[in-house]
Amino acid sequence: MNELETTMQNRGAYDAMRIRRIEDLKSRVVKKNTTAEQRYYLLNELIEEYEPFNFDSTQHYLHINHQLAQSTGSKEYSNATTLKIAQILASSGRYFEAIEYLNKVRANELEQRLQIAYFKDYIKVYTDLGIYSPIPNKLQNYWSIANTYTDSLRLLLEKGSEDYLALEEKKYRDNWLFRECEEINNKRLALTQPGTRQYSQVTFERSLLYEMEGNTEARKKYLILSAISDIESAVKDNASLTTLAILLHKEGDINRAYRFIKFAYEDASFYNSRLRFTLISNILPVINEAYQMRAEKQKKKLRSFLFIISCLSGFLLIAIYFIYRQLKTLNRAQSELVNANDQLKSLNNSLKEKNQTLNVLNEELSESNLVKEHYIANFLSICSNYIDKLDALNKGIGKQINAGKVEDLFKQSKSRKLMDQEVKEFYHNFDEIFLHIYPHFVEEVNALLEENEQITLKSNESLNTELRVFALIRLGINDSSRIAKLLRYSVNTIYNYRVKIKNKAKGNRDEFEQNIMKIDAVKS
Repeated sequence: MNELETTMQNRGAYDAMRIRRIEDLKSRVVKKNTTAEQRYYLLNELIEEYEPFNFDSTQHYLHINHQLAQSTGSKEYSNATTLKIAQILASSGRYFEAIEYLNKVRANELEQRLQIAYFKDYIKVYTDLGIYSPIPNKLQNYWSIANTYTDSLRLLLEKGSEDYLALEEKKYRDNWLFRECEEINNKRLALTQPGTRQYSQVTFERSLLYEMEGNTEARKKYLILSAISDIESAVKDNASLTTLAILLHKEGDINRAYRFIKFAYEDASFYNSRLRFTLISNILPVINEAYQMRAEKQKKKLRSFLFIISCLSGFLLIAIYFIYRQLKTLNRAQSELVNANDQLKSLNNSLKEKNQTLNVLNEELSESNLVKEHYIANFLSICSNYIDKLDALNKGIGKQINAGKVEDLFKQSKSRKLMDQEVKEFYHNFDEIFLHIYPHFVEEVNALLEENEQITLKSNESLNTELRVFALIRLGINDSSRIAKLLRYSVNTIYNYRVKIKNKAKGNRDEFEQNIMKIDAVKS
């Protein structure tokens, strides 16, 4: 499917190759030194190039060649162009006009090559009439006539030829002999190459076999192969992509169905085949309506998510404002603490008289520490919860946009760049704030460890994961699950860090975390 969509994007390049061949043939046709016979054969080549590409141009050059053939007086040339006109008319749904041209030819006067073309034209006309005729009581008659011409054609064909194998495959398919039908199709595939009109036809007929078997995946595969080959050979009169779009629409793949039917509609419009244009026009409004409904639903969901993002952004700004105010309160408290310590030093000689004042100051200090620790814990919880919300929202948006193929937002929603940046910023803010309050924390933790087991930080680290675990414990967050949530690790990982560090402790390991709690804040 991906290869098909890539091939669709390169349609212009494949079309340009056919146009170059057409222009080359046109320039050769108008050369003055060409004989009538040479011009006849050059026009045949030009018609072969135009036949799958543009119906109007094919007709135009066919009529020119028909007039040229009549002017030469060659019955063979005249019959050949007449049969070709009938073939083109039949392929575009102009069946009764095709019969009029076929009636101008006498089959018993044709050489074998033209007799084969004669019978193939009649088979095409009456087979399609049997498929598309709106008159039920005539269908059996059309099929009977087609079978009669098929029997006549089979007598003229060489066994093993493409035309003979095509008739055999159709016979087995009509009789529901799937294994024999597949064997014949394999032989036909071996006679052709991808990127040719014949390969497109053979793979399309293979998809018909799998449709009858009910094998949807295999049917889609061969429709895709046929469609790729049609595009690569610049065939505008095709059925595979339209059929694939109808199948995808039934399966609910509306976006691809819409792209494919639109692509097929453009090809049909360019080719200007009445039959193909009518078939596509019947299904295009159905798929287009489903696509528009899907797009409208996606727009509504997108608007809802944008509203949610806006609300969360507003909540974030409010949270940042209150955190800023809380940090200013902490800074004021710390400033008051320094002033209080200076006053205690200057009033040491009057300790008895100022004992009551000292007690008050000590109470303020204790209260300040409590406020400080409380707000740091709240700040960390808010930041962690915000990361959770952004992560959940990012994933939710990714799923919804994936269904709608809103490509840019979908790629953004799958990226973890924002998440990683937020976590990194979270760690940075935590380290900075914590070490501002406990600047000697690393040294005091190392003092509790064996000399050869002490923690050494890298040059770009303020704290590492092990130190952050015990920093949170110092702040009173002792529960491993809560620590894991804050630091974005599993509970098992946090438990292992705690055990690992305690095993390196001096003295009684069971008292290690109690000693951590004794580490003081800012020291003079």
